[in-house]
Amino acid sequence: MGLASAVHHGGGIRISLNFHLRVASVSPTVQLPRWTGFRFSNHRVSLVHSVSHNRRTICFPVARSKGMEQEDHLSREEERRASNSYADSQEKLQKSEAYASSVKTVAFWVCSAVAFGVGLGLKEGVGKASEFFAGYILEQSLSVDNLFVFVLIFKYFKVPPMYQNRVLSYGIAGAVFFRLSLILLGTATLQRFEAVNLLLAAVLLFSSFKLFSNDEDDTDLSDNFIVKTCQRFIPVTCVKYFGQATPLLLTVAVIELSDIAFAVDSIPAVFGVTRDPFIVFTSNIFAILGLRSLYTLIAEGMADLEYLQPSIAVVLGFIGCKMILDFFGFHISTEASLGFVATSLSAGVLLSLAKKAD
Repeated sequence: MGLASAVHHGGGIRISLNFHLRVASVSPTVQLPRWTGFRFSNHRVSLVHSVSHNRRTICFPVARSKGMEQEDHLSREEERRASNSYADSQEKLQKSEAYASSVKTVAFWVCSAVAFGVGLGLKEGVGKASEFFAGYILEQSLSVDNLFVFVLIFKYFKVPPMYQNRVLSYGIAGAVFFRLSLILLGTATLQRFEAVNLLLAAVLLFSSFKLFSNDEDDTDLSDNFIVKTCQRFIPVTCVKYFGQATPLLLTVAVIELSDIAFAVDSIPAVFGVTRDPFIVFTSNIFAILGLRSLYTLIAEGMADLEYLQPSIAVVLGFIGCKMILDFFGFHISTEASLGFVATSLSAGVLLSLAKKAD
């Protein structure tokens, strides 16, 4: 009871409690553990783990991006190859279709010419039929020779193949009108002035000499008189603009003027075979109507017909000499002329094909 009274009254017994707290020195580089989420974790370990984890999350997308770029590149390359293959197949299909159509068209016009010649022979006699076939074969061979120049014109003006047939169509339409006018004028002139035969013969002999002396084809048309004349008088622009023409119109003009220059050779040559204006005109028309389709057939292989041009030169020289002999009274029959023309041209084509085969 004394102890209770002493405690109650605050006096009496004193109790001394001594607590000794000992703090150890800690290095600043040591990280103390702490209580985090009901588990101990070290801050440095967590930081390293977090950094490495973040590094992985940054690197993985980069690796995936490079892989995706490679896959995209391969897919684009495959698509490009597939597209090119499809385009090539379509182009080959279009060329084969155009070739087949051209074969049918050329066969149609040749059969039409043969039928016309046979009908003319049945009605007017064998002599008129021989004149027609001689004029037709001569004009057809000269037309093939003219296609060499057309190829050079298209290459010089860089006309796409899709527009070449259009240009040839315009050229043929103009050639029909011009040749009709020239044939009528030539017939009237020859009936009044016999001496014109010597002038036409001189033109044919000069053309034959030029074909023989032209060993190498002049593929550069920049200095050509017809091209320079058209470029001088026809203003050309690459886009449609009022008052100016596109290069396609310039090409048509050059084709038309070139055909006029060719007619100076071809029409006198037919006049050397016959004086009948009807036969001269019909042989010209049948020869040039199939010219567009014939161009499609032989445009790529014209360079292989190496001996065609010399054979045409021989034919022109023969016709020129025939006209001179006719003027002085030495007549060569139409049948003999037809045989010579057909033999010369056939020999030129066969020799060219034989050389190509070797």
